[in-house]
Amino acid sequence: MTAPLTIAELKKLAERRVPKMFFQYADSGSWTESTYHANEADFAEIKLRQRVLVDMSDRSLATTMVGQKASMPVALAPTGLTGMQHADGEMLAARAAEEFGIPFTLSTMSICSIEDVASVTKQPFWFQLYVMKDRDFVLNLIQRAKAAKCSALVLTADLQILGQRHNDIRNGLSAPPKMTAKNLWQMAIRPGWCMNMLKTKRHSFGNIIGHAKDISDMTTLAHWTHSQFDTKLSWSDVRWIKEQWGGPLIIKGILDVEDARAAVDSGADAIIVSNHGGRQLDGALSSISMLPRIVDAVGDRIEVHMDGGIRSGQDVLKAVALGAKGTFIGRPFLYGLGAMGKEGVTLALEIIRKELDISMALCGKRDIKTVDRSILADL
Repeated sequence: MTAPLTIAELKKLAERRVPKMFFQYADSGSWTESTYHANEADFAEIKLRQRVLVDMSDRSLATTMVGQKASMPVALAPTGLTGMQHADGEMLAARAAEEFGIPFTLSTMSICSIEDVASVTKQPFWFQLYVMKDRDFVLNLIQRAKAAKCSALVLTADLQILGQRHNDIRNGLSAPPKMTAKNLWQMAIRPGWCMNMLKTKRHSFGNIIGHAKDISDMTTLAHWTHSQFDTKLSWSDVRWIKEQWGGPLIIKGILDVEDARAAVDSGADAIIVSNHGGRQLDGALSSISMLPRIVDAVGDRIEVHMDGGIRSGQDVLKAVALGAKGTFIGRPFLYGLGAMGKEGVTLALEIIRKELDISMALCGKRDIKTVDRSILADL
């Protein structure tokens, strides 16, 4: 079989190789999934200006995100249960990102722990923080991220309450999977996935097991997880987190101009315009539709990034043109990981980089740092 040429082709391959419950975990949105689909569809409505007879030589995609060098304006987003798409998934994705020269962000709800990822990387990675009611646990996470020399903290602000994702309920999602007849069948027809999983000891939440109080088995872990997300999280907590962290702080989940202004006032270094990939408030606006409004409101005072719906290098280009200093991709790298392991993550990044580079050139630009709204068609 020929190598996949698009993220969509990687997605099809991942669907064939990853058990249904874990593929659908990555590929689903909340409720009717209207926001999940709008994230992608709204990119397609943005058209580019084709320019000709301009110098297209010596192109550069190099940039910085929160002051850190990146080979292109793309970072791997924090995604939960990544190690269930492929054995040791977070470790493999982190290594692929490091080799590619872009940031990797490890989720609090990862299968591989902070220490696992630090053990296989040479460059600092980023850590994403969910704020739990147990502030001692939160402080311990921050201290562990510091000890691993993580170079930025990404605070997710839009998951105080979990949006309902119907597929996860129907599939009885858990990590490790429950040994029901349905789940055993799903795994049995994915022998490659099973063989890889048998080679690793990492099958549950590595940042929680052994670190949170009173977690002794999967039942207590599930109860702890669902009861610990802090519904009272506020902007005063952001200031406390920034104090404890002491390094670059990025707030993820901003989808409103008022919240963007509050993020500036909180002292954050950057924000990510995001609706959690359409996995939280179904019916919310797409990330790309809100990006220019938020950039216009606060882009001169804080670095603005975005995620949600990016499936190609052209999507990255459009986001940069609308003011994003960086973009985050979740599903595209998960599809690559599920399809082909570390090589699949690298391939996903290569697909995006090639599309970004060629599209930028055909819009008449040679340096990603010069891309602005002038490359967009005014229809």
